[in-house]
Amino acid sequence: MKRLVTVLVLLAMAIAMVLFLTRPERLSLADLPDYVADTTNGERLFNAGGCASCHASETEGPGKLHLGGGLEMETPFGLFRVPNISPHESTGVGKWTMLQFVNAMHLGTAPGGQHYYPAFPYASYSRMRLEDLMDLKSYMDGLPAVDNSPGDHELKFPWNMRLGIGVWKFLNLDPSFIKMVDEQNALLERGRYLVEGPGHCGECHTPRDWTGGLQMDQWLAGAPNPEGKGRVPNITSHDNGLADWSTSDIEYYLASGFTPDFDVVGGSMVKVQENMALLSDEDRSAIAAYLKYIPALSKVRQSVSDID
Repeated sequence: MKRLVTVLVLLAMAIAMVLFLTRPERLSLADLPDYVADTTNGERLFNAGGCASCHASETEGPGKLHLGGGLEMETPFGLFRVPNISPHESTGVGKWTMLQFVNAMHLGTAPGGQHYYPAFPYASYSRMRLEDLMDLKSYMDGLPAVDNSPGDHELKFPWNMRLGIGVWKFLNLDPSFIKMVDEQNALLERGRYLVEGPGHCGECHTPRDWTGGLQMDQWLAGAPNPEGKGRVPNITSHDNGLADWSTSDIEYYLASGFTPDFDVVGGSMVKVQENMALLSDEDRSAIAAYLKYIPALSKVRQSVSDID
């Protein structure tokens, strides 16, 4: 009995230590740069991130900028409801300070101090410059306030325990860039930043392990469709990816929605392409250059249904 008590005490101490080491992190006001926000750049980053694709209450017209949330996403972990990120003061993020916004985007920490679930792709946003995050908030503060409360997530055990997210962050939250590029090549650096940071392309185009973390050795090689049947395509230069696409083909696709063989964009990529079309030619060129630069990888077969 004495030995059992000792084991239980040691186990409790170990759990307490893990929870302490994986507690939510926060930046302080001193960490924010002395900076005047640029709303024009904020709009660019808003489009690069496709924020309206998930958070818009309406999908067409001016309603695309009404970020009241409400979209429901069924995943292997349970049901996620996309929150209201409009500047509404009671149901949105209108009362958030700049520091609270940066902590959410950069560290996945809510204003109340709890961990955010990584369905919010802060693992990608953690690579963004603090000045860019400040620009983004400045732009979003000027969008319409929407009074809408989407409701809580409905997740399965043990994923409904937020304390465990700290362990997920310890394993998966890394603000360093994923692929090395020539630091003297400004176009590649710009493309890497857009794809790996605000564009968060890897969140859908990269397979995940059992924790829900990205398998970085299969970066952008395609993955099961999080919205249901089928796969999100391989966008590396492998034969089952973009091998036959030139950088010009990719640029034109992002701008127009047309593939080199005259097909049109479909599925969830429609909204992504519409956002990419709002970027500058230089941004689309940078994205294309990066996608053609990274290693070509074959898709990973995740299940019997993936076998050709």
